Amino acid sequence: MQLIDTHVHINFEVFQSELPSLRSRWQEAGVVQLVHSCVEPQEFQQIQSLANQFPELSFAVGLHPLDAHKWLPSTADQILALAQSDQRVVAIGEMGLDFYKADNQAQQKEVFLAQLRIAHRLQKPIIVHCRDAAPVLRELLQDFCRHQGPIQGVMHCWSGSPEETQWFLDLGFYISFSGIVTFKRSEMIQASAKGVPLDRLLIETDCPFLAPVPQRGKRNEPAYVRYVAQALADLRQESLNTIATATTDNARRLFGLLPI
Repeated sequence: MQLIDTHVHINFEVFQSELPSLRSRWQEAGVVQLVHSCVEPQEFQQIQSLANQFPELSFAVGLHPLDAHKWLPSTADQILALAQSDQRVVAIGEMGLDFYKADNQAQQKEVFLAQLRIAHRLQKPIIVHCRDAAPVLRELLQDFCRHQGPIQGVMHCWSGSPEETQWFLDLGFYISFSGIVTFKRSEMIQASAKGVPLDRLLIETDCPFLAPVPQRGKRNEPAYVRYVAQALADLRQESLNTIATATTDNARRLFGLLPI
């Protein structure tokens, strides 16, 4: 059985003393490929170095919405140049809107649209962070697709309602679930997970955050994506192998990943 963790942050300091053992554990869990997200372009060289160390790691480049205040006139050119500098860059992101922790909505929207234009130009998918902002983000995407053309991507660490989930499915997006889907009080997210077509489903850890049950409260890591897959299998009354095969195929299709 093969699994792909489509959203990791193993460049964080909490992992640096044990990267070889971290890799051994994800390999033992069946994780054959990973997509490393990017919070800000300054991380690029560090993430690139990890990809040099681990051939199964692909990655993205972008600016997180909570860092939108760091956007400079040169940032778009920087992201564009970095994305073109390495064939292992498979997406732009993570990018999006977060109105839960920040109120600079106009700035976030401007930065989101700037990165959308880069992704569209490069024909790369986007990794979308969306918190308390689904209606606005939907409107921005609809308007962009109407005037600029279609864009592919994934709603990462998804926590929206079934109605909101359908909005982004209708736009052609994939939906990725994290350890949150294993939490007892996540009934709305679990309902959303049941309704996503099998060919649009992805799994992730978003490590080191949001460790799934039964590891909840611990530092998360890529090996734990297996618990997310199992939770989805139980919720959807499908086999673990069905979820593993579908999410692996979906990740490879969206991000253009070649089997290792």
